[in-house]
Amino acid sequence: MAFLRRASIAVALHIFLLTCQAWAKVEVTMEESVEVHVGGTVEIPCVFSMSEQPSTMMIQWFVKGGTSSQRERIFYSDDMMQIVDNGTDFTDRIMVSSVDERDEVVLTIHDVQLGDEREFICQVNGMSAGNGEGKTLLKVFDPPEAPVIEGVHHGISVSTPHPSKIASCEARNGYPRANITWYRNQTPLVPINGKMNVVTLQTRESSGLYTIQSELHYKVTKDDKDAVFYCEVSYAVPGAVGTAESKRINITVHYPTTVVELWKQSPEGLVKEGDTVEIRCRGDGNPPPPFTFNRKQQPDVELDSSLDLLVLQDVTRADSGIYQCRSLDLDTYAEAVGDLKLVIHYLDPAVVVPKDSEIMLKGESLTATCNALCSVETSTIWLKDGKQVGEGHELFLHDVSFDAAGEYVCEVTAPSLAGLQTSGSVLIIVQGAPEMKGSGSHAEMEENMEKWVNLSCEAQAHPKPSINWSITGTQNWHEASNRVTENSIHSTVTVQVTSDITASCNATNNMGTVTKSYSIKAIPLIASTAANTAVTVRVTPPRTIKKDGSGVIIIIIIVCILLLAILGSVLYFLYKKGKIPCGRSGKQEITKEKASKGDIVVEMKSDKTEEAVLLKGVNGDKKAHNDQ
Repeated sequence: MAFLRRASIAVALHIFLLTCQAWAKVEVTMEESVEVHVGGTVEIPCVFSMSEQPSTMMIQWFVKGGTSSQRERIFYSDDMMQIVDNGTDFTDRIMVSSVDERDEVVLTIHDVQLGDEREFICQVNGMSAGNGEGKTLLKVFDPPEAPVIEGVHHGISVSTPHPSKIASCEARNGYPRANITWYRNQTPLVPINGKMNVVTLQTRESSGLYTIQSELHYKVTKDDKDAVFYCEVSYAVPGAVGTAESKRINITVHYPTTVVELWKQSPEGLVKEGDTVEIRCRGDGNPPPPFTFNRKQQPDVELDSSLDLLVLQDVTRADSGIYQCRSLDLDTYAEAVGDLKLVIHYLDPAVVVPKDSEIMLKGESLTATCNALCSVETSTIWLKDGKQVGEGHELFLHDVSFDAAGEYVCEVTAPSLAGLQTSGSVLIIVQGAPEMKGSGSHAEMEENMEKWVNLSCEAQAHPKPSINWSITGTQNWHEASNRVTENSIHSTVTVQVTSDITASCNATNNMGTVTKSYSIKAIPLIASTAANTAVTVRVTPPRTIKKDGSGVIIIIIIVCILLLAILGSVLYFLYKKGKIPCGRSGKQEITKEKASKGDIVVEMKSDKTEEAVLLKGVNGDKKAHNDQ
């Protein structure tokens, strides 16, 4: 009885749920298909609506297809949890997110593989509110590799009666299957019976990708000798069709020879002596017949050549002339001849006068010439230390100095023929007694006592001079630097001003001596002391002052003069008041019976280095003369 009772309850509950489902309704809307590239990420939306608010809701995702025709669940969620099913192809690559709360969910698949091209089912179960499901087909695309074209390696004769294979094209590893179209000079080729046909082979790789191979069979004519052929692969991509073209190729067409052409293959442009010249011969037929080369001046002398190429090594002006290429058709014995005029340009080495080197005395003049024989008009310039110093085949040097010494290079070029160039040089050596660089042979200056001063001397000459210093008035000096170049010397000494100094530097070579002298006047220091404060005053006589410090020195002098003026005024005021008696002695008694609080005693002292004035206020009674 208990069993019947439980069965009756289950049947009643089932009938109740069916009745509720008849009243409730769930609608699921999904896109018919979604497209994605292999390796990409794709989102599959699932939009649903319910006729009434469910008490709880379950969402499940299934996949159908692949190796099994049965649907397989890959995701489950309800109000309490979300579960990605284990052991499926999508376990580690999917996630489900909600959009607009309970109205839409999105399945996201990462790293999409080719095997993911299946039907994805979204099932929504609202329990008493009903259930529904929708499906979307995921389409996966993988573009093929760039098409590879290969032409046949042999010539194709125009006399062949049927189409011949001229090229093959391959597009590997694409999905879905791609298509190949052939082009001639950018015009698609359409199969024509007896003129053109295409043979296509399709291969499914173990990866599931497709490889397409296509062969073009074509009946050639002479017009095809300059035509280009290529293939184009077209393939599906998400929302569009992609295309890729192969490289362009030419085919070798065999046809009879009627005209012979002769041309200079290298070098480009005009030919000059020393070049290697390559002369190529070509007929308008193919394959070309045997060729022979000769000079028109010597038609019976055959030149050494290789097939259609004549090479002339290290040509000279004697190789100029008209060259001929002859071909003989072995079927008709008709001869075709091509001509080429070859001109070899030349530029002889430059001849410079004077040759190699020329020794000149300072102050002399010279005219140098530079000439070079050339087959075309030339241009000449003179360079010294990389800078242009003259133009034309003559160089004039007037009243030369040491700066004029050096190597002079003449460069001769042919403006109309790039690369045709020659040069020559002459070394000019200027001899003479040394001469000092810089202005003046004597310099005077004034410097403070104990100061260190740098004195420099630079001389140039050929032969190279030497420098000696002679310094009087101080023992404290040394040579700070000595820099020697090919024709000059620079020396710097550092001296300490302890008194008036006279210095001279002598630059000497075997042709003479030059001297530069310095006079340094030493400036002593004068100090003064007043009102319990020692003030040292430096009295500086007028001297040469550097421009950048003149303002500071003038201000110091003015302040010193003002201090001396104030001191003098105070002494004169005290003297007029009788505070300072006159006498021969440097220190005398002040004879007033009683000194007031403001009385002042003035004491003047002198020593070897400075003059000082001491002003002192005295308080109390008058002291005796002996107490002072």
